[in-house]
Amino acid sequence: MENVPFGLLAALVGLIGGAVLGLAARLGDFCTLGALESAMYGGDQRRLRMWGIMLATAISVCFLLDAAGQLDLRATPYLSVAWNPVASIVGGLLFGYGMALAGNCGFGALARFGGGDIRSLVIVVVIGIFAFMTLNGPLSPLRTMLFPLSEPETTPGIAHFLERMTGIPRLAVALVVSAALAAWALAHEPLRADRAKILWAMAAGLAIASAFWGTYQLRIASLEEVNVLGHSFTVPIGRTILYLMTSSAGGIGFPIGSVIGVMGGALAGSLVRGLFQWEACDDPRELGRQVSGAALMGIGGVIALGCSIGQGASAFATLAWSAPVTLAAIMAGGALGLRQLVRGFQPE
Repeated sequence: MENVPFGLLAALVGLIGGAVLGLAARLGDFCTLGALESAMYGGDQRRLRMWGIMLATAISVCFLLDAAGQLDLRATPYLSVAWNPVASIVGGLLFGYGMALAGNCGFGALARFGGGDIRSLVIVVVIGIFAFMTLNGPLSPLRTMLFPLSEPETTPGIAHFLERMTGIPRLAVALVVSAALAAWALAHEPLRADRAKILWAMAAGLAIASAFWGTYQLRIASLEEVNVLGHSFTVPIGRTILYLMTSSAGGIGFPIGSVIGVMGGALAGSLVRGLFQWEACDDPRELGRQVSGAALMGIGGVIALGCSIGQGASAFATLAWSAPVTLAAIMAGGALGLRQLVRGFQPE
């Protein structure tokens, strides 16, 4: 392993964690929009409350590793950039609304494509294009003018802030938050009875934490050549497309492994359940709506510095201030989009 490039090792970390997330999506029905839609219109909160288990697992494992000296959460991108609340709200609303229009977030689209849904491939490609347009392309100057980034004066993390203000160890804060999230999730009897969903939610949480731990260990071994990264599916989709076409976009690394891992895990999960089948779009209006939603997700995900997984799971695992605000904005935007779609299909 000493002769393996660090970038390839980072990609392997992303591949393994991404594969677990892909399996969780196809075998455990772990999905952001699906959870929201089931809770709002299906009378089923199990998929929504899976998020409580996933977050409780990710937060507790991350902070236990931090306390053991195996991870420095301040090295993650979510605690090394000053929080811009306006960017979190605006970006989150755009992403959530686009998610509803497209019928999937970036993570969900990758998982669906792994199951043979060609429509999701269109969503993935459009997200990647508009993410890079907003990050480095023609929309970049407007983004930096409206939502500037700066170095934080203090670490923008909830647990770190409370530790500094009250003296309560950040591990204790994290464990209390984790316990509250787990209690909220398990208070729902249908979820308690569905052990498979609980186990897959825990697996997803471990995959989120493993990304930070693996890339942090590689950062130490590589003398900071490797960045500490978490799973996210907006800009990494664009990086993966560029890498597959040109071997550029920063070269092989964690984001490319993560994206490919989700598709591979989803493919395996679809084959196990016998759900793999090729699907295409029969309605041009549906395709137009999905493309529009994907464009909004690409823009919103960059503005908010993460998607439903990037901010809603990875950033939340570090208890960054941005995470709950962005996740709430994504859910609000998604709920608005779903309501408009449902009303649009109802007879007058």
